[in-house]
Amino acid sequence: MNHELKLSEKSRTFLENLRLYLFSSGKNSNEIEEIVEELEDHLFEAEKSGKPIEKIIGNSPKEYMEMVSKEMVVDLRAWIKYICLIVFESFSFTIFPDLLKGTLSYSVLELIGHIVIAAIFIASIFTGFKYISTTNQSIKKQGLIIAAIVILPIVLFIGLIYLNKAVDTPIIHFGNTGSIIIGVITALFIIAMSIWAKTLILIIIVPLLTLPDYLLGLTPLKNETQLMISPWITFGGIAIYLWISYKLEKNK
Repeated sequence: MNHELKLSEKSRTFLENLRLYLFSSGKNSNEIEEIVEELEDHLFEAEKSGKPIEKIIGNSPKEYMEMVSKEMVVDLRAWIKYICLIVFESFSFTIFPDLLKGTLSYSVLELIGHIVIAAIFIASIFTGFKYISTTNQSIKKQGLIIAAIVILPIVLFIGLIYLNKAVDTPIIHFGNTGSIIIGVITALFIIAMSIWAKTLILIIIVPLLTLPDYLLGLTPLKNETQLMISPWITFGGIAIYLWISYKLEKNK
């Protein structure tokens, strides 16, 4: 039974925050939906009887969220899955450009760095979302928090690039066969992720990040000119895709 459209704005906001809090606490998504739907019914009945939502959740929404969270088991499989997905996805943005240059080879520092950054990114997402869900922040402040979460791994990856140049660690060479196998697995991963998420964004972004530099390298253009044009092709292509996606979604 779904009464969400009939609930007050206060109740809807609380349910959204509860869902976000439980997700950022590492709880199972199916269990989260069951609890939210059950609470939704209770809130609907309370409002129908003219009672404030405090009669159901108490005077402290944060304490209620913490209480519900403590009664649920942490979904460790989901945590591991998210970390693996982000590690694989972060590597996918470097594997294809590297494949176009030749066989794959990565330092131990790079491999460990990707895993560590993925773990930090997951932790920052959960911490940031939990903070947003339990504090009454403005849309502007929420946007700044999310922007910081998005920028953090980019800064860390840039730092990893410079650190990898400064610190020598053993290099793992995958050879021709190993490189081809990794490339095929990565391509299948991107396709599978796109089907699962029902979006073409990965299939669009990876070529836009990979092909401009490679194709421009085949032209007689100077390196400086190539460096100027390549980002415009990449970000311009992404912007066009997002604009088309927005228009198609709006026309549904």
